[in-house]
Amino acid sequence: MQFYKYQGTGNDFILINNMALECRLSANDISRLCHRRFGIGADGLMLLEPAPEGGYAFSMRYYNADGRESTFCGNGGRCITAFAAQELQLNEPEITFLASDGVHKAWLLPKDMVRLQMSDIKDIKAQDDYYIINAGSPHYIVFVSQIGKIDVLRKGSAIRYSPKYMPDGINVNFVKKISKNSISMRTYERGVEDETLSCGTGAVAAAVAFANTLGNRTIEVFTQGGILYVTFNKPSETEATDVLLTGPAVKVFEGEI
Repeated sequence: MQFYKYQGTGNDFILINNMALECRLSANDISRLCHRRFGIGADGLMLLEPAPEGGYAFSMRYYNADGRESTFCGNGGRCITAFAAQELQLNEPEITFLASDGVHKAWLLPKDMVRLQMSDIKDIKAQDDYYIINAGSPHYIVFVSQIGKIDVLRKGSAIRYSPKYMPDGINVNFVKKISKNSISMRTYERGVEDETLSCGTGAVAAAVAFANTLGNRTIEVFTQGGILYVTFNKPSETEATDVLLTGPAVKVFEGEI
């Protein structure tokens, strides 16, 4: 099987061209391919497939490293856009595709950068000391003062597996304010069951939670694997619209397995 490896701020993915719909992988196949000792190694696997209806360049199917088909992945959406542009020879400045949460638009920018239109956020839940935000995938956001000392694996796992969020679980993001327009973030990602170097939907959720004023904002999000930029409009305390996620989407290598 021919495969390609891409990464977006250290969030890495196996990509397979399945436009002919000939690739059929079981959950065990996918988890083995994503294993960092016995496989290729990745946070997830994506299939590039034809859209079931006209007007879209392709359809994105995303699987977590545990082999289960999952909700939307922001960094994955940017990486599969770059991959599709190469594989399908897309020359349009704007690329529209289908994913699990609906229609997305993306733009290829210079220096391997990709800008992705995310889904609107309609229900920001602010609790006493944390936020629950669905940015295409569900996220638990907590602000901390000492982000470098957080035991992300232990604390993230405890929240992810708490009865309140089962059976599907939740992604957990620890966020620190840097300035009025920038934050630092570390993420425990369900399906990977570990800290990942970056999370696109997590960056969006964290940026929206951080914005304490209404109107248009651009937030710089520093992850362990690089910088992401989140632009959005916040018309009320509970919603965000016109959400854009911008960052690098880089081909690492390709091969056969």
